[in-house]
Amino acid sequence: MTDDELFDWAVAVSEKPTGQKVFELTRWVCNHTILPYLDVTVRGRAKLNTPGPVIIAPVHRSNLDSLIVGTLGERRLPTLAKASLFKIKPFAWWIASLGAFPLQRGTADREAMKVARNVLDRGLPLLVFPEGTRQKGRDIGELFDGTTWLAAKTGAAIVPIGIAGTDLAMPQGARFPARTKVSVVVADPLDRPAGRVPRSRLAAMTTELHKRLQAANDQAHDDVANRAS
Repeated sequence: MTDDELFDWAVAVSEKPTGQKVFELTRWVCNHTILPYLDVTVRGRAKLNTPGPVIIAPVHRSNLDSLIVGTLGERRLPTLAKASLFKIKPFAWWIASLGAFPLQRGTADREAMKVARNVLDRGLPLLVFPEGTRQKGRDIGELFDGTTWLAAKTGAAIVPIGIAGTDLAMPQGARFPARTKVSVVVADPLDRPAGRVPRSRLAAMTTELHKRLQAANDQAHDDVANRAS
């Protein structure tokens, strides 16, 4: 398939009734097997069900992050995923059913943003990692304005999420998760932007997102440390 055909195929899969059923089954399996196996605790879980367009914005330390966060809430979480993940058809069908859309490596940011805006403009949630790629450690690095720009353009709320322990459960290069303690902390949403958002306010929103992500991540790491002691 061409890039466009692959994208259209993923959209078609996600919009079929079977897509929602696959999500519900995956959510049930994760909540009854994977989460207990990893000893996952969650603070603020109800905030994942914030109505309307909302950007679910977790830290990113492991490939487990999207699976865990994506199955904690009641709403299916569309996300942009590397097109290379769609090479194996059964796996591609599964992640497309969960709401993943293929994004070619090297795709211009404006094309990715166009897809993301389309999701949010339909009143759906969207999973976005504000840090971009996987990072290491407790501290949140520099954030670009992409996440807050999306919120400003679509009127979406942003829900910051801290995660601790997934980097140990499944570090980069690991094929299977190890059993360890994981903590997820869902922070209060950033207010939905109203009206035109000037660049100065966009920078302030990014600073506030960074602050809340760091606070949530600190609490998640403290929770793991307290449970281990």
